[in-house]
Amino acid sequence: MLGSRTDLHIFDAGSVNGTRYCNEILLPYVRLFRGAMSLQFLFMDDNAPCRHRTVAARQLLESEDIERMDWPARSPDLNPIEHVWDFLGRRLAARTLPPVTIRELQLALQDEWAAMPQQLIDTLIPSMGRRCETCLAVRGDHISY
Repeated sequence: MLGSRTDLHIFDAGSVNGTRYCNEILLPYVRLFRGAMSLQFLFMDDNAPCRHRTVAARQLLESEDIERMDWPARSPDLNPIEHVWDFLGRRLAARTLPPVTIRELQLALQDEWAAMPQQLIDTLIPSMGRRCETCLAVRGDHISY
């Protein structure tokens, strides 16, 4: 969000299905955040059917009165979070000693997440309007974001 962020959540081993998504993301983070934001809250996910579009996720969001942003399928070029993942990936690749184990990777990601400038996130969020306008202008074709 603008001006702040949660700690980076790293899922333990195993697949992330709708139940895990609800229990580990929606309930502890999104529901509490929605409560703090009041009616100004619009939730954006990336439309992944195995997690975000499950019956469990839909029911939980509806029960918490959380409005989900309409989001076209297979549209990573619209999602500003892709720039955050790219930033983290570049920072990991630039490390003198790259992580070798899963635990080292988790710690390195948490370090890089904490060191990421908030200004990067604060710049990406308002870009959503431009991204959507550009996507409409090219009738849903790929955009260069």
